[in-house]
Amino acid sequence: MSFVVFISLRRCINIVNDLRVNDRIRAKKVRLIDQEGEQIGIKSLNEALDSAAAQGLDLVEVAPQANPPVCRIMDYGKYKYEQAKKEKEAKKNQNVMNVKEVQMGVKIEDHDFNVKLKQARRFLNNKDKVKVRIRFRGREMMHKELGYDLMDRLIEQTKDIGKVESKPKMEGRNMMMFLTPESDKQ
Repeated sequence: MSFVVFISLRRCINIVNDLRVNDRIRAKKVRLIDQEGEQIGIKSLNEALDSAAAQGLDLVEVAPQANPPVCRIMDYGKYKYEQAKKEKEAKKNQNVMNVKEVQMGVKIEDHDFNVKLKQARRFLNNKDKVKVRIRFRGREMMHKELGYDLMDRLIEQTKDIGKVESKPKMEGRNMMMFLTPESDKQ
């Protein structure tokens, strides 16, 4: 939840509940820090607000748990912008791994297998996890070794860009296996 506050300098500030700004500060006395980081000392709230207004900046409560609370004179809009920029940069550097699925049947032909192999290799190159699933229909359940052979063939042809996270195993009428891309850090 956010509030919009209008200041006499015709600036609009979006206030998020994490920091108290200007008139939302409740303490009677505050420890004041100027915009360069120098401690001014303990002042009454009105004196601190007047000091911030005289500089055309905002009074922001940065340490509400302290006794008395610590307030800093700063441009709150610029501060929030820089925080958002840092969060965006951190998000950009995050490594997000998706799970993509490749499905096959036991009686797959060579060309179709190559298409599925190409798909799995593309997913691994994009740093996505690959879930390989082989469906068994009807009497195909009697020949699980065909599924294991197919999985081994796929593992062999993707071992240069991926590794097996979980070995092939049966779950009902499906055989499943997970492949993960080789990490860049090795």
